[in-house]
Amino acid sequence: MTAETFTPTVGVTMTPSAVSHVRKQLAKKPDAKGIRLAVKKSGCSGFKYETHWVEDTGADDQVFTVDDVNIYVERKHLPIVNGTEIDFITEGVNSMFYFRNPNATAECGCGESFSVV
Repeated sequence: MTAETFTPTVGVTMTPSAVSHVRKQLAKKPDAKGIRLAVKKSGCSGFKYETHWVEDTGADDQVFTVDDVNIYVERKHLPIVNGTEIDFITEGVNSMFYFRNPNATAECGCGESFSVV
């Protein structure tokens, strides 16, 4: 019997609201190819999300496309963001991306960081 490497299907999705917001922003940035979802060690819970407009792609990028919007994720971040849905919400006068990540096991009280097991 031989051991095989199992690679689960990994994906990142966006809600229609997020797609609409990203499209509007990309229309103002002719050099941008899409949006990057990344995580960074930070905060009291461990990680925080970062988004950036992508002008230069990397060899280690995985690209997910939702309604012709490209989402770039470095492969090293895939285990943390697998299954994440990116939403764009408005609360009062504030508008922001909101991340629904099935891998997040806890969030800090202010919602700025999260942890995974």
